[in-house]
Amino acid sequence: MKLITIAASVALASLLGVCPAFAVCNISDAKLEEAVLKSPELRDPQNRQLVRDLRTLRDAAFLLWSYGLHDDCERVLANIRELIASPSMGQLGGNDEDEADQQLAASEPQTHQGGEIQGNRDAPYALPLIDINELGPGLRVDEIVGSEVRSSDDRIVGEVRNVVIGTKDRWDYAIVASGGFFIPGKDSIVVPLRYLQVNQTRSSFFLRISSAEVKTVPLMPDQDYLWLADEKWRATNDAIFQSLIPDTAGSNSSLPADASAK
Repeated sequence: MKLITIAASVALASLLGVCPAFAVCNISDAKLEEAVLKSPELRDPQNRQLVRDLRTLRDAAFLLWSYGLHDDCERVLANIRELIASPSMGQLGGNDEDEADQQLAASEPQTHQGGEIQGNRDAPYALPLIDINELGPGLRVDEIVGSEVRSSDDRIVGEVRNVVIGTKDRWDYAIVASGGFFIPGKDSIVVPLRYLQVNQTRSSFFLRISSAEVKTVPLMPDQDYLWLADEKWRATNDAIFQSLIPDTAGSNSSLPADASAK
């Protein structure tokens, strides 16, 4: 997957007429992964977020390099090297919560509120939707997370924030932001994957319930996914979808008898 991402970025740079010199801003010189492997401090569970942030910075450096912004790329690499040398610096950020909220808000795309934007499913050229269970080839997680989700009446419900795979009773879930598109950290609903459909281009996912019925689905009760162990809550949530969209034989074909009866 990493090679595909790099290849795509290089291709983008070529299309833009950028011909970066590989000797300039050598990202491998930062030796981030080597540092993570060898540094007990970076491997400390308390520094997991720092490691994720360092990798994000490395990706940003590569993007700058691909656009030919080599000086800016090198400055980002210098920041990476500095944080690698002193991981404790990662704890020195500002403590002003209002300012932090303001900075985060600036990074979020403008929100499409649920039901505000009508789609084009009624257009004469619209192709039939595909049930998730009937897809071939299957979906990658990166094709699902971040994608828009619409109701059966083609209103925006939200975006897929996360995917939960392989519960012991074989229910898989999409975590869908319930207030609109691109609003991380807000309320979510837990949608069994089997009840999703996708358009032919795999760019939009659809619930098989209307925007009015979406309002009857309870919100995800906690952001720490403790609800996964709450069988009563999950059973109630799953039953709502089962009552709105009874399972077909195809939907249950991969489930054990006790799971399909839940």
